[in-house]
Amino acid sequence: MTSTSKKKELPLGKRRQVDTSSEPWVSFEELSPGVSLPRLARPTLPGIDLAEWARAHRPVIEAQLHRHGAILFRGFGIHSPEAMNRLIQGISESALPYEERSSPRSQVSGNIYTSTDHPPSERIFPHSEQSYNLAFPRHLYFCCVTPSQSGGETPLADTRRVFARIPAAIRARFLEKGYTYVRNFGSNFGLTWQTAFQTDDPATVEAYCRSHGIEFEWREGNRLRTRQVRRAAARHPVTGEATWFNHATFFHVSTLPREVGAALLAEFGEENLPNNTYYGDGSPIEPEVVETLRAAYEAEQVSFPWERGDALLVENTLAAHARSSFVGPRLILAGMAALLEWDAMPGVTPGPDAS
Repeated sequence: MTSTSKKKELPLGKRRQVDTSSEPWVSFEELSPGVSLPRLARPTLPGIDLAEWARAHRPVIEAQLHRHGAILFRGFGIHSPEAMNRLIQGISESALPYEERSSPRSQVSGNIYTSTDHPPSERIFPHSEQSYNLAFPRHLYFCCVTPSQSGGETPLADTRRVFARIPAAIRARFLEKGYTYVRNFGSNFGLTWQTAFQTDDPATVEAYCRSHGIEFEWREGNRLRTRQVRRAAARHPVTGEATWFNHATFFHVSTLPREVGAALLAEFGEENLPNNTYYGDGSPIEPEVVETLRAAYEAEQVSFPWERGDALLVENTLAAHARSSFVGPRLILAGMAALLEWDAMPGVTPGPDAS
């Protein structure tokens, strides 16, 4: 004797509930032939609740991140702060506040922000988010609410491959010395120290700097200068791979558009630039070295056009991110999660065989 049952249809607008069986609710594939960064994830059935699926399949997501550096979730309809926050909770538990700020962003909801609020005509060079902090987010989240009319991509660069591209002699110099990041606040250019540290109290700033390995110097006119020496590379705490993880190139004055950098030098002089970098011993980084570093990032960049509802998860220690200039309205939300300390990242020993 046999029995049959009619398959129930999901009501419109309902998300499909996810169990922990081997059902392939989400497929992983190349975004385009031969391109492994980011890895593309798509639903195999309509109505999949991505946050719920992610919560049940964190090891799968981690394995994809460690191998590829980033995952682009497409077709799941993540285009609101609420949906983005649920996704962060599903994978990383909770979103982090934006501390020790270096770029302008607007708070949208809780710890969900706009991506960097630089003018649309400006391109943003590849960087590893908050690598200048003693603790930084391991997971970066972006979601597309409104794609721009043209441009506005978020290019990625595998920092393991960037590390491998840099000539051994240059790598060894940074591995031995590290780099110094110098900031000057109060010049009416860039962020104020009040915005960067999210306080109006100098004593609070001083306490933060002392606990985060930052030298500080108060100057006339309520101006502040900070210096912090950081490593330029590390080994991933899980895979053990060497990764180029720093802001030495991004914050160097020569990485700005030539006319902008020249204007800032003429206005402030090198000592008072809003941002600049040096070797860890304070000596200048040679122009040809910075150019070589920029070329390594450029050679490894890959990009894709945003689609409404896209969600991008980046393993910050393995992939740098950037922004292309754009035309037309654009809204990309950003969130950070999974705090990781520099001390948890094994060092890379200087030498010709460092890899």
